[in-house]
Amino acid sequence: MIKRLLVLLSVAGLLMAGAARAQEAPDALIQKVSTDVIESVKADKGIQGGDTSKINALVDSKVMPYVDFQRMTSAAVGRFWRQATPDQQKRLQDEFKTLLVRTYAGALTQIRDQSVQLRPARYSPSDTEVIVRTEVRGGRGDPIQLDYRLEKLAEGWKIYDVNVLGVWLVAQYQSSFSQEINSGGVDGLINKLAERNKGAAASAPSKS
Repeated sequence: MIKRLLVLLSVAGLLMAGAARAQEAPDALIQKVSTDVIESVKADKGIQGGDTSKINALVDSKVMPYVDFQRMTSAAVGRFWRQATPDQQKRLQDEFKTLLVRTYAGALTQIRDQSVQLRPARYSPSDTEVIVRTEVRGGRGDPIQLDYRLEKLAEGWKIYDVNVLGVWLVAQYQSSFSQEINSGGVDGLINKLAERNKGAAASAPSKS
C-alpha cells in the first residue's frame, strides 16, 4: 500500500507540474529560461571557456525542453520538409541543432554580468502564438534585442523562432537551405550541414 501510494503521489506531482507549466505565461517562461541559462553560465568556468560538451549539456537541459525544434527545423527547410523521410528529418534536426549550438556558443562564453529585461507586451488568454520581446543588458555596449516567437501546445508554450538584432533565425537559414536542396537534394543539405559541423569541431580549441 505504501509503494502504491508513493507511485500515485509521484504521478499526481508530475501532472500538477505539467499543468502549472501549461498555464505559465509566455513572458514568464522566457524570463525563467533566460535567467536559468545566464546563471548557469556565470557559475561554470568551463562554459565561459568554450567547452562544447558543457554548452551542449546546458542547451539540452535548460533550453531544448522549451523549444519546438521540429517546427523550427521544418520552417527553415520549408516546403522540402514534407518530401524528407522520417530518418532525413531526424538527421536534419540533429545537424541543425549542432550548427546553432556552435554558432551561438561564442555568445554564451561572453556572459558575465548580463541580465534579460522583458519589454512591454500584451497577450490575450485566447492567443496561441505570441512574440515575447526582450533586451539583454549589461556588459559593454548597447542593449541587445532578443525576441522569441512562441506557440501554445498542450504541454505549454514552446519557442519556435528567435530574433537577434532584428534578424529572425528561421528566415536567415531558409534561403541557403533552399539553395542546397535545389542543388543536391535533402541529403545534400544534410551532408553540407554535417561537413560544416565537423569543420567547426576540428577547428575548435582543445580543452585540457
